[in-house]
Amino acid sequence: MPVFNGESPKEECGVLGIFAPKEDVSRLAYFGLSALQHRGQEAAGLAVSDGHQLRLHKDIGLVSQVFDPQTLSTIKGDFAIGHTRYSTTGSSSARNAQPFLIDTRYGPIALAHNGNLVNAAELRQKLLEQGVGLSSTSDTEVMTMMLACSNGDTWFERLKDAIQHWVGAFSLVILTRDQVFAVRDPWGFHPLNVGMLPGGGHVAASEIGALRTLGCEAYREVFPGEIIALSNTALTAFQALPVAEPTGYCTFEDIYFSRPDNIFDGRNVHTIRRRLGENLAKECPVDADVVIPVPDSSIPAAIGYAAKSGIPYNDGFIKNRYIGRTFIEPNDSLRKLGIALKYNVILENIVGKRVVMVDDSIVRGNTTGPLVQLLRSAGVKEVHLRITCPPIKHPCFMGVDMGTYDELIAHRYSVDEICRYVDGDSLAYLSMEGMMDAIGRKNGYCNACFTGKYPVPLAVGMTKTGFEDSIG
Repeated sequence: MPVFNGESPKEECGVLGIFAPKEDVSRLAYFGLSALQHRGQEAAGLAVSDGHQLRLHKDIGLVSQVFDPQTLSTIKGDFAIGHTRYSTTGSSSARNAQPFLIDTRYGPIALAHNGNLVNAAELRQKLLEQGVGLSSTSDTEVMTMMLACSNGDTWFERLKDAIQHWVGAFSLVILTRDQVFAVRDPWGFHPLNVGMLPGGGHVAASEIGALRTLGCEAYREVFPGEIIALSNTALTAFQALPVAEPTGYCTFEDIYFSRPDNIFDGRNVHTIRRRLGENLAKECPVDADVVIPVPDSSIPAAIGYAAKSGIPYNDGFIKNRYIGRTFIEPNDSLRKLGIALKYNVILENIVGKRVVMVDDSIVRGNTTGPLVQLLRSAGVKEVHLRITCPPIKHPCFMGVDMGTYDELIAHRYSVDEICRYVDGDSLAYLSMEGMMDAIGRKNGYCNACFTGKYPVPLAVGMTKTGFEDSIG
């Protein structure tokens, strides 16, 4: 769940749920969360049940920083849920790390969440009026407390009751003493998948890559509005809410968030990104000598652009993978300084050439300009910017950090003004029609960041840190 960065929209979160009898579940979860690290790098957490007791370990940092062999050895069991966090509702403090674990009259329960409830403030106020104590500023805690207070004889019934009141994006994994639940909102905003382990048991994860990492032999997407239970008896699925019409699949899963090997809405992400580049070349041609991507999410699009345009593809930037993503830095000045640490130019591939630089998006403009300057300092002749989506003019409230209206450069400036701001020789964005053609759908996707038309009604004055004032 998404802090702010310079350029591309920021990830939401990664969630993982496992039932694996007679396996080292905590170690499996560690590797599963590592495969989801790209979705959230602020905090990581893991809750494990041995059938009697739930144990939790979570902290600020990467998966490899939060967990070590000694820590994993203390949280053993057959059931587990895990989370990698990038904050959307609530700041990136330790108290907002997930999963959330509480004791209830029905027994302990833990919950991890990818997404954002647009009615969280209203729901939180109702809990406070009922005398429920809240210790964080996260909408995930609101969901956990509502689940503990819901009606029903079983956790499945209580879960079915609670989700009727939630509006917005939620891909969830929930842990009880002897079950793991995977739940997806009826709009299907963000991905959630379930797979079968070869030795018995099942895994639920945000992306297919995590399932493959753990050796799952068969997998499918969790349908919008579906609850899937992983337990000792069997994997059971139930359509708890009708699928929204239309659905609201997040376009940026295809453009940027998901790993290229992910399947989202039944389509391979790498294939879609290549098509984005091909359509961009058709709509926005330019005379140039070489096409280069901004690594990593734009690589397939740059390959597609080069193939369709006939301009040779090459690497222009080398990304230092041991430098954390720039959004981890606490302010814009440090982010700008970090660009030169994060990227280096391959001089031989670009010097004296007219370059097409393909990127997935421009959000604030804080990264694109420095990248252009790196190219110019390296001796390129021209820099032509090509973006694989339309201009981002509106914030997202469904679990993606795109900033506020004041921060979005395309809300404040025209395309020509942005081009001058980042010092490009030309700038062109893919059209909405070209983007959806590449995705292969005409509707059913959330494109509110481009159009301002949100799939669900928004609360007035909604912000990322709206609960912060109530907790010191």
